[in-house]
Amino acid sequence: MEEQSLTQNMKKEEIQITDWQRILLGQAPFEFLLEVVVRTLIIYVVLVLAMRVLGKRMNAQLSVAELSVMIMLGGIVSVPMQVPNRGLLHGMLVLSCMVGMYRGINWLAYRFRRVEQLTQGNLHIIVADGVLNLQAMHRVRLSRQQLFSYLRAAHMQQLGQVKRVYLEANGKFSIYPQEPPRPGLSLLPEKDPAIREAEPADHTVKVCQQCGHPEAADHKPWQCPHCGHQHWANGVCKL
Repeated sequence: MEEQSLTQNMKKEEIQITDWQRILLGQAPFEFLLEVVVRTLIIYVVLVLAMRVLGKRMNAQLSVAELSVMIMLGGIVSVPMQVPNRGLLHGMLVLSCMVGMYRGINWLAYRFRRVEQLTQGNLHIIVADGVLNLQAMHRVRLSRQQLFSYLRAAHMQQLGQVKRVYLEANGKFSIYPQEPPRPGLSLLPEKDPAIREAEPADHTVKVCQQCGHPEAADHKPWQCPHCGHQHWANGVCKL
């Protein structure tokens, strides 16, 4: 009967805006606050042990599969901590099943390349030899300005300084510089004309304003052979 009274739906007339006991404590007795503390400590210890079992990857940058596991962990532990008529063993059982499932999927991903690609994702080549891979950017929903901001944070000023940019399966960017750098499309923001005008231009090289594909100025085609864009700019060198 007590469990039923804790879980029954409240009637409209029972809801009072000044009922501070219900607002602060809910329908559970005051003593349940102490039980919540005990439940939280137990769940915390179990969760730390589970994270140890899941491995060090859970403490690093997460893949899609690992992020899904983290979200599931939050959902699993919240109910046993807060609901008085739910025991801890049910949550621990669900948590154990989830840990076992995660370890099993990781084992399959280690054995089978296809499973690894499905669960962990794959890398994408975003920039190759100073030219944007627009198709890959469209697949991963990455805008030019987002990419340019990452490159600027890596101290790149123009695309000719970039040999490769990989978008890893965990969502991080790996950037490999071009040595020596070549003239390329400026990465500096158009809203800062003072710094853009200070960039040394190479008038012998034209670059596509859409993808950064370079062409000799005296043999520049009408449209970019890489992306079909028709607007060109002078290649710029590093400041």
